[in-house]
Amino acid sequence: MSRPTPTSSPLNVLFITADQWRGDCLSGLGHPMVKTPHLDALAAEGVQFTRHYANAVPCGPSRASLHTGMYLQNHRSGTNGTPLDARHTNWAKEVARAGYDPVLFGYTDTSQDPREEDPESPWLTTYEGPLPGIRPICMMGTWPTPWTDWLKREGYDVPADIRFAPGYRKDGPDYEDGAPTPKPLIYPAEDDDTAFMVNQLMDYIGTASGPFVAHLSLLRPHPPFVAPEPYAAMYDPMAVPGFNRQATWEDEGTQHPWLAHQLSRRLYRAPADEKKLRRLKAVYYGLMTRVDDEIGRLVHFLKEHDLWETTVIIFTSDHGEQMGDHWLLGKCGYFDASYQIPLIVRDPRKTGDKSRGTKISRFTENIDIMPTMLDMLGLDIPVQCDGKSLTPFLEGREPVSWRSEAHWEYDFRDPADPAAEAALDLTLHQCTMNIIRDEKYKYVHFTKLPPLFFDLEKDPDEQVNRATDPAYLPLVLAYAQKMLSWRMNHDEQTLTHIAITDDGPVARAAARW
Repeated sequence: MSRPTPTSSPLNVLFITADQWRGDCLSGLGHPMVKTPHLDALAAEGVQFTRHYANAVPCGPSRASLHTGMYLQNHRSGTNGTPLDARHTNWAKEVARAGYDPVLFGYTDTSQDPREEDPESPWLTTYEGPLPGIRPICMMGTWPTPWTDWLKREGYDVPADIRFAPGYRKDGPDYEDGAPTPKPLIYPAEDDDTAFMVNQLMDYIGTASGPFVAHLSLLRPHPPFVAPEPYAAMYDPMAVPGFNRQATWEDEGTQHPWLAHQLSRRLYRAPADEKKLRRLKAVYYGLMTRVDDEIGRLVHFLKEHDLWETTVIIFTSDHGEQMGDHWLLGKCGYFDASYQIPLIVRDPRKTGDKSRGTKISRFTENIDIMPTMLDMLGLDIPVQCDGKSLTPFLEGREPVSWRSEAHWEYDFRDPADPAAEAALDLTLHQCTMNIIRDEKYKYVHFTKLPPLFFDLEKDPDEQVNRATDPAYLPLVLAYAQKMLSWRMNHDEQTLTHIAITDDGPVARAAARW
C-alpha cells in the first residue's frame, strides 16, 4: 500500500490505550500514592485533559465509541459480543483511505458483523475481533498466544490454558494469608506481556518506511491483578487510600434497585476481606507504574530514532475501575470511577507549542479521539462522529463551542442471562441507563426504573440520591429535559445532511453541536 505524501512534514500517530485505568491515578494530578513519572513527563510535553470520560462500559461498547466517534445510542454495540454494524466507518478505515497502513498491537474487542463474515469465520466465535480496516501485527486478547509462544521459545513454563498465563503467580501464600507482600507474577518484568507488546511495536516502528499509524492496546492494569517484581511489592496494601462506600454492601444497595441487584451478584461485588481488597488495589497501582515504565521506554526509543518530533501520541483508556468503591469491582453503572479516565495528547508540531504542559478541565469524551486524530492528519471528519476534534485545545485556542457536561450510557442487558430482567421487572431492551454529569450535578435516567440525582458539590462521593427530594425536583426536571435534548441532538445523522433533488444529491455539512 502506498503511503501518503502530504505537502507538509508527515506525522506519525501512536495511539495508546491502557485498559481499565481510573482517571485520578496519575501522580501528575496529585494522586497520593501511584507514581507515573513518564506519563507526567508526556503531559508536560503535551496537553492533559483532566475531565475526560468513557462513553460506555465494558470494553467492547467503550471501544466501539472510541474507534467510531459515536455514542452507544448510535453504534448500538452495547455489550461485549454485540456486533458492530459494518456500515459504520472508523478511524482505521479513514486513515487507510488516505494511504496510511493502520496497524494493531493488542486488541480492539470488536464483535464482527455476522452479515459480513463467512459462516465458518473464527471471528464469529469471539467478541475479541479486530477493528475493521486495521491490520493486526501482534493481536492479543483473552488468548495471548503471541506472548505465550514467545515465552515457550525462551524456555519458560506456560500454563496449559494460556488464558491464565497473565495470572501465573509464584507459589506460596498471598498477602491476605500472611505473606508480607502480594504474590508476584512468575515471569520477570522484562518478559511480561506489557514489555512484550512494547517490544513488538518498537520492532515494527524501527523498520517502518514512511509515516506510521499504530494502535498499541495494552491489557494492563486490567485484571488479573498480578504484577511482576518489583511492582507487586511497590505499594503497601495497608497504606492505599480507603474505599468510598457504606458500611455494608446491603446498605449500599439501598441507593437504587439496579445497584442492589448488581451487588447481589458476587462476581461484581468487592470482597468482604479488606486485606484482600487492599492487596488488589496495591497491585492495581503497581500495574499502572509498570505500564508507565514501558511508556517511558517507548518514548526513549522514539527520541533515539529521531521520531519524537514527528509523532503524535495519544494516551487514554477504555474505562475505569470501581476497585471497592460503592462495594463494586470492575466497571459498570453510573459512578464516575468507572468512566473518568486519563487523556494525554502530545502534538509535536510548532502549533502545539503554546499549549505544552497545560491541563484542560473542560469535559472531553472518548468520542473526541477519532475526530482529533483525523483532524491532525488533515483528513475529513465523517458526519457519523458525535465528538469533536480537540485540536483547538492542542493549539492553545478556545473552541467556538464546547460541551458543558459529560455523557455516557450503560447497557446492562445480557442475552445469555435474564437475571436482571427477572430481578427488576424489565424486558431485555429495557436494561439501559443514560447519564449526564456536569460540574455540579449528575442525572441518571433508566428506561423503566426510578432516576437518580446527585448534588456533586455537596456529595462528591455520590452517596445521597436527591431525585425524590422536593428541593431538587426542579433540577431533576431540568436535567431530564437536558438529557432528552442531548439524545435528540445526537440521533444517528449519517445521511441527514443530504437531500435527493431534481439536480441530484445535495449535501451541506454542518456542526453537530
